[in-house]
Amino acid sequence: MSAPTEFKNVTAVTKANVYFDGKVVSHSILFADGSKKTLGLIYPGKFHFGTDKAERMEIVAGACVVKLDGQANVACYAGGQHFDVPAKSGFDIEVTAGICEYVCSFLG
Repeated sequence: MSAPTEFKNVTAVTKANVYFDGKVVSHSILFADGSKKTLGLIYPGKFHFGTDKAERMEIVAGACVVKLDGQANVACYAGGQHFDVPAKSGFDIEVTAGICEYVCSFLG
C-alpha cells in the first residue's frame, strides 16, 4: 500500500497547526463528507502526541520510529507504510534525519 499522492475536491485550511516550536507542522484538509485529514512535516526530534479519535498515520516520505502508548516495542516506518493509533491514547514519534512527511486520517 502506498500513501496517497493527492486529494481532489477538498477544502484546505490555510492556518497551520504548529507543534513543538515548529518542529511539527501540518495543515488540515476537509472533505465533502465531513471527514478531515492533516498533511504534515516532522523535523528531526522526538515528540509525543495524544489522540482523542483513532488515527491512521501514513508516511509519505522520510522515516520515523514509533512507540504506541502502553507498548514496549518500537517500530520503524518509511514512505508508503502506515501505523494506526487507538482512540484515547498516544504515541512517541522520532525522526533521526531528514524530514518525515505524513498524512493523518481521523478514524471513526
